[in-house]
Amino acid sequence: MRTEEFDYSLPGDLVAQHPAKERTASRLLVLRRSDGHVEHRHFADIRGYLKENDLVVLNDTKVLPARLAGTKVTGGAVDILLTEKIDEKKWSCLVRGLKRGTGKVVVSVGGVSLGLLPGPDGWTAEFPEGLDAGELMARSGRMPLPHYIKRGTNEGRQGDDERYQTVYARCEGSIAAPTAGLHFDEDLLRRIEGVGATVVSLTLHIGIGTFLLIKSEHVEAHEMHSERYSLSPGLKEAVKRAKAAGGRVIAVGTSVVRTLETAYGGENGTLAGSTSLFIYPGYRFRVVDGIITNFHLPRSTPLLLVCAFAGKEAIEGAYREAVERGYRFYSYGDAMFIS
Repeated sequence: MRTEEFDYSLPGDLVAQHPAKERTASRLLVLRRSDGHVEHRHFADIRGYLKENDLVVLNDTKVLPARLAGTKVTGGAVDILLTEKIDEKKWSCLVRGLKRGTGKVVVSVGGVSLGLLPGPDGWTAEFPEGLDAGELMARSGRMPLPHYIKRGTNEGRQGDDERYQTVYARCEGSIAAPTAGLHFDEDLLRRIEGVGATVVSLTLHIGIGTFLLIKSEHVEAHEMHSERYSLSPGLKEAVKRAKAAGGRVIAVGTSVVRTLETAYGGENGTLAGSTSLFIYPGYRFRVVDGIITNFHLPRSTPLLLVCAFAGKEAIEGAYREAVERGYRFYSYGDAMFIS
């Protein structure tokens, strides 16, 4: 398949720059796979589309404040995004504002000298002795909002600290939010359990792959970055019980889909490890029966995943209708329920 087949046009004013005032106030497009039927609701209505014995699976990863503002000796600004821990003193990172040379560059971050080493595949940040990366992030870091959220340096920062996390975030380790979960509040989760559905969680730490669009000419040539996951043995039993009772496994977000399909979809699945599973049209789903998700970027791996689940034509039609009706797109945008 050619990657260009998964492109589409989106008016710039539909890219959400801020979250909805209330989490559950986002709009919800409901897509029924069996016949392509579309309904338009608000996210608080999701309870009406869930039923007794359904299993709703969340990703409880917590986003690190992994974006650091640095200053060069010359006074120029340097933007650093920590992407993956190498060891206690080193992190892989993305850097803007520095030309790639052959030696280490020292920048100041929050009054701390941080070494940046260029390499063939990016940069490595070296933290000084006596300073933990987590400490510097907590003191000087910012939420790593996606590039398409274009605001001033401090605009909305305090709100992002809360709203770019799910209300159930527990396990710190992601550099991007599992955005489908941003629409839930504690009251809605309780009301979902009130209809007889069971709400459980797993952990997948979202990494740099979420920022990368498919650059290869053909979809099949794309390689996913590996991401770490873990889930409890009890979740496996919960999946079995839901299926046996006629319920559905509802994944909240594409990160949950990939984790469930990795851990339970094949004979070699494990309860903890890493996944580089790339789901695109032609994939046969083994575990997931429904997906709650946001609207995704053109040429992105999450877009291909939902096309694999619902069918490319159905997704294209739903996205066209969403554009016509003024839905808000991407991380802080509105939601879909595909069943």
